[in-house]
Amino acid sequence: MLDNMPRGTICIEDIEIGMKRHLRKVVTDRDIEMFAEVSTDHNPVHLDDAYAQDTIFEGRIAHGMLTAGLISAVIGEQLPGHGTVYLGQSLKFLAPVRPGDMVMAEVEVIDIDHSKRRVTMDTYCEVDGKKVLKGEAVVLAPSRKFD
Repeated sequence: MLDNMPRGTICIEDIEIGMKRHLRKVVTDRDIEMFAEVSTDHNPVHLDDAYAQDTIFEGRIAHGMLTAGLISAVIGEQLPGHGTVYLGQSLKFLAPVRPGDMVMAEVEVIDIDHSKRRVTMDTYCEVDGKKVLKGEAVVLAPSRKFD
């Protein structure tokens, strides 16, 4: 299940402090398996129920970077959207995401440097209203001047 806001592009000329965008996605076993394949991270805490039961998580969890990828999806598809270039991202992982969890990923504009086309955003992910990831992203936003 995926619940998104509209996709597209918001150019630097139209971005304002406080703008927010988000998506909601259920993280599935298939997502975790595909991420393991693409990333080559086959840590058994993500893939092996028996192994994961004996960890501090007491069960399988999604890769942290899979969850962080949802932030990238919001930035690349919604705010600023298509044509955005990622310059940096800080991340702090606060709690595990488990198969079947509905993750809400959100970004909020906190600073704009129009002369450099740079936008700084607070980024976070929540499961059931609890933050599981937080950070800050800096991106190069698209501009109508370069169309």
